[in-house]
Amino acid sequence: MNKRLSTNNNPIGILDSGVGGLSVWQEVIKTLPHESIIYFGDSANCPYGEKSKTRIKTMTENIIDFLLKKDCKLIIIACNTISVSIIEELRKKYSIPIIAIEPAIKVAAKHTKNKNIGVLATRGTQKGKLYKNTKEKLPKNINIHFQIGKGLVEIVEKGEINAPKNIKLLKKYLNPLMNKNIDQLVLGCTHYPFLTRQIKQITENKINIINPAKAVAKQTKKKLTDHKLLTNRSKPNYTFFTSGKIFLIEKLLPNINLKSIKINLNKKL
Repeated sequence: MNKRLSTNNNPIGILDSGVGGLSVWQEVIKTLPHESIIYFGDSANCPYGEKSKTRIKTMTENIIDFLLKKDCKLIIIACNTISVSIIEELRKKYSIPIIAIEPAIKVAAKHTKNKNIGVLATRGTQKGKLYKNTKEKLPKNINIHFQIGKGLVEIVEKGEINAPKNIKLLKKYLNPLMNKNIDQLVLGCTHYPFLTRQIKQITENKINIINPAKAVAKQTKKKLTDHKLLTNRSKPNYTFFTSGKIFLIEKLLPNINLKSIKINLNKKL
């Protein structure tokens, strides 16, 4: 067990396999506007979805250890593949509070009218223990239709979220789900919300799209409140680290004030 002391004004740490976790980051800063955040995106090793559990565990622990050295008071796992694969092991190893995103199939099951739910995610998420356990607890009359979105993460990593060529690939994945008459679509990868505009275009707004990022932000606030770790400062600091050569935050979040953040490229752990 990794033991450490946290103070109220220490930052929150967010980690992801790349830039996808920015979809979580933007919800966290809305919910907790005064909290400082350190974000690490492992774009050099992205995507995680096709990697072995052992490799994912090693990379994730390296990032968490880095964030702990930066005195983070809470860690957010903004990568579904990590969460569904090794979250129990991480919580056993580290004493720091850890919030983990996961595919929101329970929410989808609650809202579906016709009992058909679509999940768009990575192969790693599909194989993950947490996803399988959650799926098994759903009512037996709920039909889960899983689709692996191979290649979508790479599109977002390149910042090509509005490229017309995306439509063909998205249709390849969405058409089989729509043919199953789904009324709920769970985005099981934090990269995918950046493709929401094109997904809505293809589905003609007839399917409810579920992004669990807001739930993660809400749970983060609750956890900080429970542990009495909410900051008492009014001005936050936002720092980004990436193992990659580029970090296209301005393409994914065009309204962000780049002068208010610090970006560090090519960070090797």
